[in-house]
Amino acid sequence: MNSRTRILLYFAVAAIFLIVGITVRLPQLLEDPVSQTSGEVAIGGDFELVDHKGNTVTQEDLLGTYSLIYFGYTFCPDVCPTGLQTAATALDLIPMRKSNKVVSIFITVDPERDTPEVMGEYIKHFHKSLIGLTGTPEQIKQVTKAYKIYYKKVVEEGKDPDEYLMDHSAFQYLMGPDGKYVTHFRHGISPEEMAEKLKEKIR
Repeated sequence: MNSRTRILLYFAVAAIFLIVGITVRLPQLLEDPVSQTSGEVAIGGDFELVDHKGNTVTQEDLLGTYSLIYFGYTFCPDVCPTGLQTAATALDLIPMRKSNKVVSIFITVDPERDTPEVMGEYIKHFHKSLIGLTGTPEQIKQVTKAYKIYYKKVVEEGKDPDEYLMDHSAFQYLMGPDGKYVTHFRHGISPEEMAEKLKEKIR
């Protein structure tokens, strides 16, 4: 094998490893909202939504307390109920002096179906502190952009268009009393692990 052939082979192998590395890494980058950031994380911002009782809620209403924020929808078959139940169990596992400082927020990515009334019935199945928020499609677009949440309507072939699913990010944010990002929790975390991290972060 001459030197030119060896050089070409080297670059070919290097290119293959680079492509494979990017392909493997891409899903993680899409899942983790802060994996590429350093310093202060730019998550959160202005929003105006409606809670499950019909009251207007803005980012100002969350100041002064920790907020555990999760984006999903009430027709979600498994991911959302699992995530919300994990958070509810984790909050019950930490000392009351800390859990009392946290408000759980469930923001829909499916405003077409998730009216305040629907949200109100749904959140009864989870933690007592849980507040359901909905709004117009434009309002949901604004808040998901502020929190770097991905979502997309998915209509399965051959099914009624009204029986759609929503593909969406599945992590949860812990925001501080000042409205700034504290940490986030991946989907699939155990309630015990989440509780330990909450105890560490809540002052």
